[in-house]
Amino acid sequence: MACAIVLLAGIAPASAATMATVYKSPTCGCCSNYVEYLEKNGFSVKAINEDDMDAIKKRYGSARIASCHTMLVEGYVVEGHVPVRAIRKMLSEKPNIVGISAPGMPPNSPGMGEERPGTLTIYAIPKGNAKPTVFSVE
Repeated sequence: MACAIVLLAGIAPASAATMATVYKSPTCGCCSNYVEYLEKNGFSVKAINEDDMDAIKKRYGSARIASCHTMLVEGYVVEGHVPVRAIRKMLSEKPNIVGISAPGMPPNSPGMGEERPGTLTIYAIPKGNAKPTVFSVE
């Protein structure tokens, strides 16, 4: 029995949750919806209520292409209601960017209503002062 316990303890879960921190307004319902969406899709989310979201966006480099909440995941910034597909793409490709954004509050994005695949433009947030470019269309 002890051998079985030792063997089982060494087995990692097939798919560990991706750790993320989401800074959000304490009064924003769509931000809470997005956190739930992330958790349903394999993320372990630490949600932090923040009254000064502008300061968060400036600190992490997403102010110029902002949305309502800001997520940090594996060294990247994810701004707004970005679909998990785009986040996973970024994490697997590891581009040399600050992160990705779904600027504004698009009604066809996760947490904002019914998603319509192929209609949501996700932008790469470049380092420095370069202009954001299209990362993907989800």
